Amino acid sequence: MTAPSSLPDAADNAGPLTLAHRGWAQKLLSGAKKKGLRQAKFLRSTGAEVADLYLPADGSGDEHYLQALGFPGQYPYTRGVQATMYRGRFWTMRQYAGFGTATESNQRYRYLLQRGQTGLSVAFDLPTQMGYDPDDGMAQGEVGKVGVSIASVEDMHLLLQDLPLDQVSVSMTINATATTLLAFLVVVAEERGIDPRLLTGTVQNDILKEYMARGTYIYPPRPSMRLITDLFSWCAAQVPKWNTISISGYHVREAGCDAAQEIAFTLGDGIAYVQAAVAAGQDVDDFAGRLAFFFNGHNNFLEEIAKFRAARRLWATIMRERFGAQKEESCKLRFHTQTAGSMLTAQQPDNNIVRVTLQALAAVLGGTQSLHTNSRDEALGLPTEAAAQIALRTQQIIAYESGVADAVDPLAGSYLIEQWTDDLQREAQRYLDRIDDMGGMVAAIEKGYPQRAIQDSAYRWQQAIERAEQVIVGVNQFKQDNEPPTPALTLDPRVEPDQVARVQALRAGRDSARWAAAMEALKAAAAGTDNLLPAVVQAARARATTGEISHALRQVFGVHQEVLVV
Repeated sequence: MTAPSSLPDAADNAGPLTLAHRGWAQKLLSGAKKKGLRQAKFLRSTGAEVADLYLPADGSGDEHYLQALGFPGQYPYTRGVQATMYRGRFWTMRQYAGFGTATESNQRYRYLLQRGQTGLSVAFDLPTQMGYDPDDGMAQGEVGKVGVSIASVEDMHLLLQDLPLDQVSVSMTINATATTLLAFLVVVAEERGIDPRLLTGTVQNDILKEYMARGTYIYPPRPSMRLITDLFSWCAAQVPKWNTISISGYHVREAGCDAAQEIAFTLGDGIAYVQAAVAAGQDVDDFAGRLAFFFNGHNNFLEEIAKFRAARRLWATIMRERFGAQKEESCKLRFHTQTAGSMLTAQQPDNNIVRVTLQALAAVLGGTQSLHTNSRDEALGLPTEAAAQIALRTQQIIAYESGVADAVDPLAGSYLIEQWTDDLQREAQRYLDRIDDMGGMVAAIEKGYPQRAIQDSAYRWQQAIERAEQVIVGVNQFKQDNEPPTPALTLDPRVEPDQVARVQALRAGRDSARWAAAMEALKAAAAGTDNLLPAVVQAARARATTGEISHALRQVFGVHQEVLVV
């Protein structure tokens, strides 16, 4: 039984939950409401008003509730990081997009913004992610294929042409070359007369999960960690509204781990980044509020809701008890969710619309701050415009028509949800304890521990599918013969030669003396101990390319060799 959260009358016999709730409503809720709600009243079909918050009706379990759940916007944030959650405003609808040239991707961003997207999310091609220019032999055949090709500040200008950078947030899924791409964005802002202090967005900048699951690393782990912590401290002073990292469980889940492992390995990476920044002399409360996370929205609807709640509570505990964070913002786990690409099927692709809807709904019920919904055709190739629109409309229907955004943490108090939340937190903590025993996440990765755990989990999942113990509709059950073909997005074959010509023209036309001086300064900075970001930004201003900056750092840092896991 639950009760609405209208302020209770003062009473001499008020219990701890009633008193705590009254304090929360007076302190946090009233302040959040002053900032405005989406609408004056939230009504059910009967005309009854949806309450601000729902609690145990009889005050039973006061002590457990206050310790484990608390109130939204209040430690340990099990029920959400804002007091009003989506009653105040919806999550950011941030559709991940990018392909071909910067100009083509710019057109897709405008298309999505015109249809109600509320934030940009940039996908880069593999050469950009791994620090190669379009004319490098290592890039041959990959330019513009799985994302947009960005080789210089000039490409970044085209990518963001006519987009209001001081008004729209930009998320960039980039890791090994994160410092370079952020430097390009900052220089674009400068050259357009926009103060970088006004820029908002996120750079993924999460290299540890690349060693575990994804593979787009360049340098060994320890110099890579330096790049990350340098970016933390530089952004705090120069781009203070920027989220300096998006610590990603998405990719380890895509590689095959389970829900508890996704929590543990994501937060384990987060612990490693916080430890590295603190070891570099930074105060935890100076940077922790700009940390963001990135989770997978997987198929098991109820487990995913519990996963998000468990991760939020566990991170709050880690930040307060392990790192001594004092600021509330330092303890809040704010996260983006992307629905599970690995759960999409090439067979009967329309079924993917249903899968994505359930995955997205779980993310919303779990309290995500930002959401990308995959397109129905992404098991076949890059999404077409029509499929991308359906994916965006899925979010909008959940937001505006389903009613789930009108209540804060609506499944709180469910016996199943609360038990699964507790179970996942305990199981994730066991993995974190094991990682600590190994000396931390960097050491665990060097020993192959998380890689092996992910591989074992993926193997178990695949066996279950092959035995039909796990049904995949249209794949191992309910198959359909003679399926009609699904139209796929085709890329212009001129993308690669055009990008090669662009980068070669850039090199021919730039100030060679300024470029050479910037590159020498970059290598000197990498060999020293000063923050690297000023040198990277200066190289970007001098029109150094993605590949040139990466090669300069390779000369100093070396290249990572993958750990063989057997």
